[in-house]
Amino acid sequence: MNRFTYLLVLLLMTAFSFQAMASQKGNAPKYKVLVLAERGDQHEGFTAAALSWLKDFAASHQFEVTELTSTEKIDEEFLSHYKVFIQLNFPPYRWSDKSKAAFVKYIEEGRGGWVGFHHATLLGDFDGYPMWQWFSTFMGGIKFKDYIAAKATATVRVEDAAHPVMKNVPASFSIPNDEWYTFDKNPRPNVHVLANVDESTYKPDSDIKMGDHPAIWTNEKMKARNVYFLMGHDATLLQTAEFKTMFGNAILWAAGK
Repeated sequence: MNRFTYLLVLLLMTAFSFQAMASQKGNAPKYKVLVLAERGDQHEGFTAAALSWLKDFAASHQFEVTELTSTEKIDEEFLSHYKVFIQLNFPPYRWSDKSKAAFVKYIEEGRGGWVGFHHATLLGDFDGYPMWQWFSTFMGGIKFKDYIAAKATATVRVEDAAHPVMKNVPASFSIPNDEWYTFDKNPRPNVHVLANVDESTYKPDSDIKMGDHPAIWTNEKMKARNVYFLMGHDATLLQTAEFKTMFGNAILWAAGK
């Protein structure tokens, strides 16, 4: 090999090395997202579909997902590694005192963002656990009252189209086959409502109604970016373009994007 060929090979090898390093750097996760998921019950279909969608969304937006099915590992040090906490139908009970304290700091001090779904507002005395009063306040001072057991398709109406969670979402859209919760009082006075559900559009119709019925909201009194979605009962949600858009928007916004 002459000197010219040697230098050419060396140059090509160096260029390839830098390209590989850049590629590896580009594929490295930008941040971590924790998912506290409820598995194996009537919500399993939604949870499994959401996790499958989340895997693809995480890959395309370069973040890493960790799934937990209990709060056992959660403490301040553990949460410090995560930029977003997704409460994927996990209820506000069956939490250890240590995990509760860590989560309160995470939200009140803005240590990360939070996205919650459906079962996160199952607030009250359930399965021998007393209501977590702090979480009730976080959700607008509410307590679970009732739900549409047969599930219903309904129209959701956007109230704050300028909010990042509602980016590229139409003014109204249909949500299929959901279990719409009602509460002992309206959270609206204590939270910022992003969208409501039009109870007159329930199919099939139901006598279980709230009147003014917030469906998506954020508690702006907390330092952490946070958003709660009332829906989250059926796997068909993940076939709904508007829901997937909001889910993705919520994660990116909660991460500070």
